[in-house]
Amino acid sequence: MVSVAEANQGGSSAGHFQGSSSYYLSPELERITRMAMVLNKPLLLTGEPGTGKTQLAFEIARSLQMPIEALRCKSTIRGEETCYVQDTVLRLNDARFGSGDTGRDVNSFHDYIIWGPIGRAFQHTERVVLLLDEIDKTESDVQDNLLDVLEDNQFTIREINETVKARQAPVIIITSNAKRELSDPFLRRCFCHHIAFPDSKEMEHIISLHFPDLDQELKAVALRLFYDLRQRGYEKPPATSELLNWLAAIGVDAISKTELESGLPFPGILIKRASDLEAYRNQA
Repeated sequence: MVSVAEANQGGSSAGHFQGSSSYYLSPELERITRMAMVLNKPLLLTGEPGTGKTQLAFEIARSLQMPIEALRCKSTIRGEETCYVQDTVLRLNDARFGSGDTGRDVNSFHDYIIWGPIGRAFQHTERVVLLLDEIDKTESDVQDNLLDVLEDNQFTIREINETVKARQAPVIIITSNAKRELSDPFLRRCFCHHIAFPDSKEMEHIISLHFPDLDQELKAVALRLFYDLRQRGYEKPPATSELLNWLAAIGVDAISKTELESGLPFPGILIKRASDLEAYRNQA
């Protein structure tokens, strides 16, 4: 564990994510990301879809050349399988018919373990990024089961009473779309940060990272149209990812500023819900 005093010294650039050529990192997000990495705390990110919560984990891994393990959470997942499961079908098959020349020993539990993302992350010899994506989709008991695992960086294989401890504490990034409230004990163990939707100035910077040669006047018109759509009260307003995809389509089709001002091209790239598209056509 690194002390707060050491953390405040900043550390080397090799272990400090400062954004990348394709990811805009606000000053506040940069600071809390650094604190979470230095102090080995899970970083819980909230915010509407498309604001870069999930992408942050991948950009940290890419920029700092770290392996990444990702758990895509769903309502049916069990806490244990995030760490490991036993391949009971394969073990039963080997018990009945033999394991042949596979090298598996039916009496060895380890030969039939399938490691989950947490189990794989803990066994890496180098520090890894561990992403728990959309944790709010899981049941509260699953979240509770992860509390000690994430705090202690270890779990127990209950069948053989063996503890698996992380060789190096991973960088833990957790995302939530707030579909379900997370428990107070879970929140207490995390550093929490809400990624607010970028204002127009921040969005200009994000666009510049992805489209450095985009005409400035075309960019201004595109941003005006985009923020106008966001203010219309749609069920799913367009997000940053939709804007970037839309700008890419505009570039491929070589749409000019004049054409853009005369009408919104490819509305289905920005507006995804059928009800929102119908409302847009009625408003147009």
